[in-house]
Amino acid sequence: MFEIDAGIPAEIVPLSWLLGVWEGTGVLAYRVGDDLLEREFGQRVAFTQDGTPHLQYSSSTWLLGDEPADGRLSPPPLFSEIGYWRLSRPLGAADPGPGLLPGVGDPVYTTADAVETLRNSRGGFDIEAAIVHPGGVSEVYLGEVDGPRIDVATDAVLRTATAKDYAAATRMYGLVDNHLLWAWDIAALGQDLRTHASGRLARVD
Repeated sequence: MFEIDAGIPAEIVPLSWLLGVWEGTGVLAYRVGDDLLEREFGQRVAFTQDGTPHLQYSSSTWLLGDEPADGRLSPPPLFSEIGYWRLSRPLGAADPGPGLLPGVGDPVYTTADAVETLRNSRGGFDIEAAIVHPGGVSEVYLGEVDGPRIDVATDAVLRTATAKDYAAATRMYGLVDNHLLWAWDIAALGQDLRTHASGRLARVD
């Protein structure tokens, strides 16, 4: 049973079931032309908060089934990413930013009743996520959290001149039997949007 910390900001409550450190395994299955790459990987995900109305996110993965070539006991890393998740709403004068500029005045969404006014017409909450890959890709996702389920799709993808082709993505997260299940579809390497990877993680902290 997951208990909500009464001290977290009210705006985080709809996303609070994500909080913690999660570990488990997943399956990569991505088809490029006639070639299908399939592998199993391990993963560690952390959703944390620091008292501000957003979640900090990090994920790291490693391939399973391969002996490290350099004699190390642990497998080499495969992929990592970091980001921020928050409810989608216009930022006002009381919100800090841009940069280090402090907010002015009293924050608006500090109570459960105030946050309830942010519900959309479907009964969920619109959300935003900004996620950065180390290979020169930055994603902005828009979507919805509705109870213990999240669905998001890229609104924008930025790539550096040296990054690999990556055009769009969707992600789904759900809490099922106290496990975090997720699926990630991508349009990359000249392919349309298609299955890429999925995982099942257990909370370890």
